[in-house]
Amino acid sequence: MPLTSGSRFGPYAIQSSLGAGGMGEVYRATDARLARDVALKVLPEIFARDQERMARFEREAKVLASLNHPNIAALYGLEESSDTRALVMELVEGPMLSERISRGPMLLEEALTLARQIAEALEFAHERGIIHRDLKPANIKLTKDGQVKLLDFGLAKALEGEIEGQEPQNSPTLTAAATRAGVLLGTAAYMAPEQARGKRVDRRADIWAFGCVLYEMLSGKHAFAGETTSDILAGVIRAEPDWSVVPASIPSRISRLLHRCLLKDPKQRLRDIGEARIAIDDVIANPQEPVASLAATAPSVRRRALPWAIATFAMVVVVGLLAVYWRAGSPQSPQVLRASLLLDEPLSGVFTANPGAPFALSRDGSHVVFVGSLPGRSPQLFLRPLDQQATVPIPSSNDAAQPFYSPDSQWVGFFANGKMLKVPVGGGLAITLADAPIPHGGSWMTDDTIIFAPNLGSGLLRIASSGGTPVVLTTPEPKNHERSHRWPQVLPGNNAVLFTIQLDTQASFDDARIAVLSLKTGKWRTIIEGGSYARYVSPGYVVYAHAGALMAVPFDVAHLQVTGSPAPAQEGIITTAGTSGSAEYDVSDSGLLAYVPGNARPPELALAWVDRQGNAKELPAPLNPYTAPRISPDGKRIAVEILSGGQQDLWIYDIARNTLMRLTFTSGVSFPLWMPDNRTLLYRARVPVFSFRTKAADGSGSEQVIVGDDFEDVGATPYSISPDGHTLLLTKHTPNGGIGTYTLALDGSRKVQPFLQSAAVQDVAQFSPDGHWVAYNSSETGRDEIYVQPYPGPGGKWMISNSGGMYARWSRDGHEIFYRNEDKMMSVTVQTQPGFKAGTPRLLFEGGGYVGQGNYDVAPDGQHLLMIKEKEAAASAKQLNIVLHWGEELKRRAPAGKN
Repeated sequence: MPLTSGSRFGPYAIQSSLGAGGMGEVYRATDARLARDVALKVLPEIFARDQERMARFEREAKVLASLNHPNIAALYGLEESSDTRALVMELVEGPMLSERISRGPMLLEEALTLARQIAEALEFAHERGIIHRDLKPANIKLTKDGQVKLLDFGLAKALEGEIEGQEPQNSPTLTAAATRAGVLLGTAAYMAPEQARGKRVDRRADIWAFGCVLYEMLSGKHAFAGETTSDILAGVIRAEPDWSVVPASIPSRISRLLHRCLLKDPKQRLRDIGEARIAIDDVIANPQEPVASLAATAPSVRRRALPWAIATFAMVVVVGLLAVYWRAGSPQSPQVLRASLLLDEPLSGVFTANPGAPFALSRDGSHVVFVGSLPGRSPQLFLRPLDQQATVPIPSSNDAAQPFYSPDSQWVGFFANGKMLKVPVGGGLAITLADAPIPHGGSWMTDDTIIFAPNLGSGLLRIASSGGTPVVLTTPEPKNHERSHRWPQVLPGNNAVLFTIQLDTQASFDDARIAVLSLKTGKWRTIIEGGSYARYVSPGYVVYAHAGALMAVPFDVAHLQVTGSPAPAQEGIITTAGTSGSAEYDVSDSGLLAYVPGNARPPELALAWVDRQGNAKELPAPLNPYTAPRISPDGKRIAVEILSGGQQDLWIYDIARNTLMRLTFTSGVSFPLWMPDNRTLLYRARVPVFSFRTKAADGSGSEQVIVGDDFEDVGATPYSISPDGHTLLLTKHTPNGGIGTYTLALDGSRKVQPFLQSAAVQDVAQFSPDGHWVAYNSSETGRDEIYVQPYPGPGGKWMISNSGGMYARWSRDGHEIFYRNEDKMMSVTVQTQPGFKAGTPRLLFEGGGYVGQGNYDVAPDGQHLLMIKEKEAAASAKQLNIVLHWGEELKRRAPAGKN
């Protein structure tokens, strides 16, 4: 019950009320025995009456009382009076940090002085195994002499329970059994994502909260805001802070510190608050450190710097050469200059996205946005000024591919998970624009519309950059053998579009056509026979990919006519002539060429047996760019894809004989599956047309088409064959816009029936060895998890992973399911008789340099996994070559003249 001025609480005389919060009411009191003023925090009755809770709290309080540090408000003890409990604490005079922030952002010097003290207090506690768990400005006092005092240290754990709050930005602690998973603990606006999800927390939750507090001191705004606690928690889990409100003048090291503290994955987050203290000390000692500016074309990006875990590109030539070019403008006498950018090891996933170029140049050629990934992480977009050595991740761009810039270079369009999206380069949430199940390029027009190719076999569509209903621009003409239209690029003037025509008669995209579409008439015509992935280069050329090189031909953009003969323009370009017709290059409006050199040695990958502890024993098979290995039913052979020189085919490795035999020769072949007879493979082919096919694994006989190009969804993917060989599980798009799992009868009837169908993605389905169960991925909770359902049903559904999972594989005895969770290999024991029952997921091993989450299979003994191990990444595969004033070179190579 509330205390009044003049009343007593044991030996303490109450003077006045200091306020109330989720942890109880606080009073100023005088200790009659020691003649000192103290703060009494009277605990809510819900705590005080709970004997078990109070017993736990008393044990915790003894530990908290040991925190003797000048920046931590001391806990003197516990006091009980008339069945009421109170904490006796150090009385700290002065305002709360929240009061100071309410007056506006702090100057850098003030913010760093306070942040250093907060970090030092956290470091002291963390070294003693104590976590604050509820760090926020309302728990930080500022004394008159500028000293920080952290309040309520560790009480969020000690006072287990749940009390509703008043304001979402400062909601009282959402507490309950901090040591148990599945419980929210912490204040919403400062709660780490793992706290918000109810997971166990460690000191990295305090590091997240420290980042939120520092962000707020510098910007005067909450890092995560919302009208309700639910809104805030949703932002904590999914959104990024608005980095544009953080002053552009802060030193780059502080910007990096902020980003590292606020990484949502605790594994990538700053691991020790002592690192923050050291960084702040360095900046205080060296106040002249450069600020975190990136470039003028993306002003909001200047305020963002790269987390320490991400390395930067390194210039092979002097950065100053490029800086002069972009900042001072082109030289009066343009000279063709060449440079190279090398990518450091941590971004090893760059330049792997296919189809389409994994990078795009801004219109003025000052920036490049590219697809990269940290080890064990999904690909995402990164931004890099070409005249600086600072790379910045673009939030909300997970699983990105085929990026393209808006005309003002403030947005990037990209494709991910069957959608076309756009995201601000300076940070913010990605916005979904349209469905694009199997995309093949996009181009953003100056009228703020986007032209894109959404699927295999489609034409070009046009949509407003704000979204809406797409308008069909082109439809492939079967009478002219046109199969698809792809890789659009809008020409200057916004009146026409270059694009590639795939033909049903072509052997590869070296035999495709380049066409131009007039947006005034809606008509298109072929301008180049033999080539793909065309781009316009000022002052008047069309360049395109052919036979691993770029060709150039003079082009009159006003009359949409070729005015000369093709000539080689650049050798050694990585292309996918055998599969999608893309090429890894881009050209800016200023005439700058950037490309990935194609004469690179492919990555050296080895097939390896990996035991349950992660120890690998490499097979003696030659090193190759392997993917999708599948072990034969008898365990004696391996079917595997090899992608080399733009050709993607299936090979068979005989384990005992140590021989590698090529099985298919058409390219575009993927997803091998062994039939139960041990003699036949089923796979998907895309060249010359889409189909599911079978072929004898010993190479004898011809291919048999199971499903042809008249199948209703040419994006369908085969995943598992039933033990009796009668049914294929495949993934294709559902009528309601999701991706579902269907069955295809292999008896020749080609009957397709839905098995898993919803608005979510439900794919990578795998039959159990007895054929009565199916394990699969589903995104229905907002995160990929592994589920099991009976086949053919009906029956229940069990989620067997608990913190994310993909790519399930059954053991041969059906008693265990393996799956991947980023770079973790997980395992769950299962029981299918008399009913289904799953055990607790357990980690087998983590990391190890194994390529691709789905690139594994389970050996017949259930004790080993077949995986693909990266031996050595080719350095040139991480290289981007730059050619300045490329148009001047094209004038010499392909002079205009009579065609």
